[in-house]
Amino acid sequence: MRTLAITKRILKELLRDRRTLALMFLAPILIMWLMNVMFSANSKTDVEIATVNVSQTIRHNLAQVDGVTVTPTKTVRQAEDKLKSDHVDAVIEYQQKANRFNVTYANTDSSKTALTKQALKAAITGQTITTLSTGVQQLQSVIKATNPSFSAPQQSNKAPSISNHYQYGNADTGFFAKIVPILMGFFIFFFVFLISGMALLKERTSGTLDRLLATPVKRSEIVFGYMLSYGILSILQSTVIVMATIWLLKVEVVGNILNIIIISVLLAFVALAFGILMSTLANSEFQMMQFIPLVVVPQVFFSGIIPLDSMASWVQYIGKILPLTYTGDALTQIVMYGKGLTSLGGDILALLIFLVVLLWLNIVGLKRYRKVQ
Repeated sequence: MRTLAITKRILKELLRDRRTLALMFLAPILIMWLMNVMFSANSKTDVEIATVNVSQTIRHNLAQVDGVTVTPTKTVRQAEDKLKSDHVDAVIEYQQKANRFNVTYANTDSSKTALTKQALKAAITGQTITTLSTGVQQLQSVIKATNPSFSAPQQSNKAPSISNHYQYGNADTGFFAKIVPILMGFFIFFFVFLISGMALLKERTSGTLDRLLATPVKRSEIVFGYMLSYGILSILQSTVIVMATIWLLKVEVVGNILNIIIISVLLAFVALAFGILMSTLANSEFQMMQFIPLVVVPQVFFSGIIPLDSMASWVQYIGKILPLTYTGDALTQIVMYGKGLTSLGGDILALLIFLVVLLWLNIVGLKRYRKVQ
């Protein structure tokens, strides 16, 4: 009977806690809906190929492959500039004297690299078959027009060779290399969010924050004090995560590692402000844990692991209001393309806006615990 009494009391408390009930039942529905949106997205791979000195037949055969777009260019330099600026995914140059195709892949997406290789092989095979067919027809015409003793000239039908080069990584670089920068940002966000939120919640539930609010200290000073104190730890934590990821996973970094750390630290401050805000809304550690699916899981879905441009337009707007989307893009640009901070102004500005808005919300959120300034 005592067990039943305890059970009845706990159930009554849970039923009175509407916030916990909402998180328990609505959060799973939201996550499953997001999964449906993500995995029902268009997974078609599209490739842009720049060609130099490539015959019209090969270009035509390449364009016949589903998802391949061919852009003829006059010089190798123009094609390479397009590749470096991420306007094309591969450059195909034909060297007539050596009868060879020099192919340079961006290789930032292994699926695009694989599609380019398959398309080129299919195009060469198609050209070889066309050449053989034309040769047979010419030979038949010669035999009909001349005497039987005439020997038709032999044609060289040797298929050209292919020389592969990679702007990023090598032939063994797979899909995991593409998501490593995004995962790096995710782990920084997750750990900073969790630790900062839990730590501040403990201070609030223990009464430390209430005693601090009873002093003449301004709410903004309290928020900035927490941000600076936890921020120092976040800087160290972010640096450790970045260096450990690069070293343990042997990630090839084209850009400057210092730029990676700067973007990661900026994300850590955003996550810190997010964690502090959630801790002011949660009444217990249990509720704080329930906020994780609502705040952290969507960050993974819309961080770029699945390209946003393959989804519906309204889904892309959701990704634009999440900080990890901009962090994933910035880290990818630094790691794979060697971009500097000056070319990442949009992503950095977005993260700064997130930080300012979250700081403001934290200052406003403390009103519920102290009515006067």
